[in-house]
Amino acid sequence: MELRPGYKQTEVGVVPEDWDENPLHKGIKLLSGHHVLAQNCNTEGKGTPYITGPADFPDGIIKNSKFTEKPTTICRKDDILVTVKGSGAGTIVLADSEYCISRQLMAVRVTEWDTAYVHVSLRRDASLFGAAATGLIPGLSRGDILNKRIPIPPLPEQRTIARALSDVDALISVLDRLIAKKRDLKQAAMQQLLTGKTRLPGFRGEWEVKRLGDICRITTGRRDVNEGNPNGQFPFFTCSRSHTFSDSYSFDSEAILIAGNGEVGNLHYFSGKFEVYQRTYVLFDFSVQVSYLWQQLSANLAESLGLGKIGSSIPYIKKENLIGFEFGSPTDTTEQTAIAAVLSDMDAEIGALERKRDKTCALKQGMMQELLTGRIRLV
Repeated sequence: MELRPGYKQTEVGVVPEDWDENPLHKGIKLLSGHHVLAQNCNTEGKGTPYITGPADFPDGIIKNSKFTEKPTTICRKDDILVTVKGSGAGTIVLADSEYCISRQLMAVRVTEWDTAYVHVSLRRDASLFGAAATGLIPGLSRGDILNKRIPIPPLPEQRTIARALSDVDALISVLDRLIAKKRDLKQAAMQQLLTGKTRLPGFRGEWEVKRLGDICRITTGRRDVNEGNPNGQFPFFTCSRSHTFSDSYSFDSEAILIAGNGEVGNLHYFSGKFEVYQRTYVLFDFSVQVSYLWQQLSANLAESLGLGKIGSSIPYIKKENLIGFEFGSPTDTTEQTAIAAVLSDMDAEIGALERKRDKTCALKQGMMQELLTGRIRLV
């Protein structure tokens, strides 16, 4: 392929002619973590914070729970921590303070280049680190890291690239916080509106406890149905969050579908003709507003069945568990509809924010690909 004017071919791909490409050992110091004995650790905040691996930064933010008064290897603020052992090998996080690091981690301390630029470069290639971690117990050697080659723009351009990507990260963080806040508000609204503790203006009627088995029909799909036909006419639902198609249908109604195993408790709404796998429950022929029931199930079904609890022993949902599910409901169906509408509007707002966040994340991935290869220049 013919190179664009002003670009050259390197070991890391095509980059601008005024960029270098170097192994990391040319511009970093690499610190290997060391194990701290259990008897030298505490959870009372005494000594230096101690982190052992990705479990301490599951969302890219360090949230350690251990400390030690006998630290071994200590990383500094802005060191780039790389997971080098175990299933999380290749996972990267930027240290926001001093930490004692375990043997599962190494700290990349940038000495010659811009730290933020090196951080985003390594994050872009984190999957390559993971691919290098081979063996029965995945792991990266010091050589895997020190010999990792990255493109190196002039220092001002490094800083400009890092700043542009940091601005997008900041927007994503704002959206994440806003989504979390909206979810908390939705949770609070459900606790009030779905129990009758707070009534919407204009409603004063009585509430009653309803039993799921009394307000709808509950059945499962056919045992002899095939696994779905991509060219079929009718949606075919299984216990997953997606569906295929079928040549036949067994239901023609408004329905709420509940995964009986697999993604246990997963809810799906559908109206029309469809087919269902045998381990998926179908709720139909409702005597309450479907939208209101949907909100009650979304809010309370998992907790009622003990789903998601650590050590839960329910690998699938039994029909009698569903039949016995109870919830409070206004006797006035217009109040049911009004409550569902308020909560559905909140769901729609959260969904819009999530889509915006996802688009921003996709934009960032595209920016990383263009900026970190020099296809787009900012200086």
